[in-house]
Amino acid sequence: MDAVRTCVACRTRASRTSLLRVVVRDGQLCVDDRAVLPGRGAWVHPTTECLKLAVTRGVFPRALRVSGKPDAGPLENRLKTHMDN
Repeated sequence: MDAVRTCVACRTRASRTSLLRVVVRDGQLCVDDRAVLPGRGAWVHPTTECLKLAVTRGVFPRALRVSGKPDAGPLENRLKTHMDN
């Protein structure tokens, strides 16, 4: 039985293996591939649509309980390279 998580952008439930865990490291959103980095994590589908939706709605600061707006650049770059392969 696989663990189920909710995407912070589209709010649909999916298996943990089909979502990316995102954490804040030094003010930047980073992908936690192994889901072992410390701190709160937010789960999002590995699609540009869900990422854009999450950024425009501003859900990452609320889900990760951080003040200010974390930089989504590294996460966007990671998804672009992931989608190209």
